[in-house]
Amino acid sequence: MDLRGCRAKYRALASTLTERSRRVWAATEARALGRGGIALVARATGISTSTIARGLNELRSRARVPPGRVRRPGGGRKRTVDKDPTLRRDLEGLVEPTTSGAPHSPLRWTAKSTRTLARTLRSMGHRISHQLVRELLSAAGYSLQANRKTREGPPHPDRDAQFRHITAQVRQFQAAGQPVISVDTKKKELVGDFKNAGRTWRPTGQPATVRVHDFLIPAHGKAVPYGVYDLTRNAGWVSVGIDHDTASFAVRTIGRWWQKMGRPRYRRARSLLITADAGGSNGARLRLWKWELQQLANRTGLTITTSHFPPGTSKWNTIEHRLFSYISRNWRGQPLVSLAVIVNLIGATRTATGLRVRCEVDRGTYPQGRTISDDQLASLRLTPHRFHGDWNYTIHPVRRR
Repeated sequence: MDLRGCRAKYRALASTLTERSRRVWAATEARALGRGGIALVARATGISTSTIARGLNELRSRARVPPGRVRRPGGGRKRTVDKDPTLRRDLEGLVEPTTSGAPHSPLRWTAKSTRTLARTLRSMGHRISHQLVRELLSAAGYSLQANRKTREGPPHPDRDAQFRHITAQVRQFQAAGQPVISVDTKKKELVGDFKNAGRTWRPTGQPATVRVHDFLIPAHGKAVPYGVYDLTRNAGWVSVGIDHDTASFAVRTIGRWWQKMGRPRYRRARSLLITADAGGSNGARLRLWKWELQQLANRTGLTITTSHFPPGTSKWNTIEHRLFSYISRNWRGQPLVSLAVIVNLIGATRTATGLRVRCEVDRGTYPQGRTISDDQLASLRLTPHRFHGDWNYTIHPVRRR
């Protein structure tokens, strides 16, 4: 076989050969050629003569490399972490704030990408690539993770007792056929062609185009969705306000729910139970909230009982996971370009369990800073409950003569 034939054979086989099979094949060809075979195969393939010689030794003594291995045990280059014993320690010192390391390290306050870590490690004298940084972090049990909201602050000592109190009241009202609602304000939304989280089906390569920056468009303003969720009937009402989120707006929404959805379904109702957060426009300490509830009780003739969730537990409010979460899911990836779009998307919210939602725009004005005097507060027909009267109270209507 001449030089050209050997080169052609090697090119045909090269992509399928491992390091070991390549040197064994080259040694086989060299032995078949006889005297001068090693030099000929080396010129034809580019494999070094020392590698071909090692292949010949393996052919004569197969015990040198166990079957199934490419190199003998201990062969090949040593791993970087074996040659650099401080590499792992320095890497963990950069990514974990509780480990040892320079307290002034800028990486403690910046995004710790693998490329940034590799660059910093190289400045410390290590020879390392960002791919190896990723491998070492993965082997050490690290992974890319987002923040998780779990800290609520110190719980109130009566938190669990308040939950039990609310549960008992809900069951009592439902057993008597009286309405029970959960209320809250959903996150305010900018109206316009802004990015909305989530994805939606569209023709490939044709995403909806939106603004780069989320700056308020004065002509469109903000949407303030305030929701009322009927726990018994699995139905919701949302008023989309365009002014301020005040107690007057909140109670006005409850009144609209009662007029459009509550009264037609609870014709024999004499009382109403409201569960709400402890803060915001329906806060437990807000005088205006209680004053407006008194006016609502007077107009409807309902005895209104309110129970607030303890501070820091708003995520347990039923409306959050029975109504608002489904609204967010329904409009994900849809730019909220107008109030009409917002109302339609909220009103189209449905679930397999039968949730139905009605929605309207409330164009009323609700100025901030409205105060309730001590005399007005004293005129309320408000009865605090024995258990946490600051969280649980009943407002009785003033009967008209």
